[in-house]
Amino acid sequence: MREVFLFFQDGNDDAYCYPLSAFRGFRHAGDTSLVMHFNPANNTLETTAGGLDDIATLTIASGKEKEAIEDIVNRINGGPNMTGIITIADNVRQVYASTHITDIAGTIDT
Repeated sequence: MREVFLFFQDGNDDAYCYPLSAFRGFRHAGDTSLVMHFNPANNTLETTAGGLDDIATLTIASGKEKEAIEDIVNRINGGPNMTGIITIADNVRQVYASTHITDIAGTIDT
């Protein structure tokens, strides 16, 4: 079985892609902030209670964390995915896995 990847782009020269198998979970970080945790891809890491993670911080509509999580999970599980890449958030093309997502910031190169 081939690996599925999750794609994020927070700017013209800031794109990154994680294998779905590296995804560790969501954390609601405020009324308009939802964080996706991944096993680290490099040395730019956030210290968490569980160790060191790479993170993608999604800006979401206020109070819509559950709906945004449901939309992302449904997009991941929706298949078929012919390219092997699922866009979670792309600020350049304004494509998001949920209508509740309005922005993305990552920790890969910031």
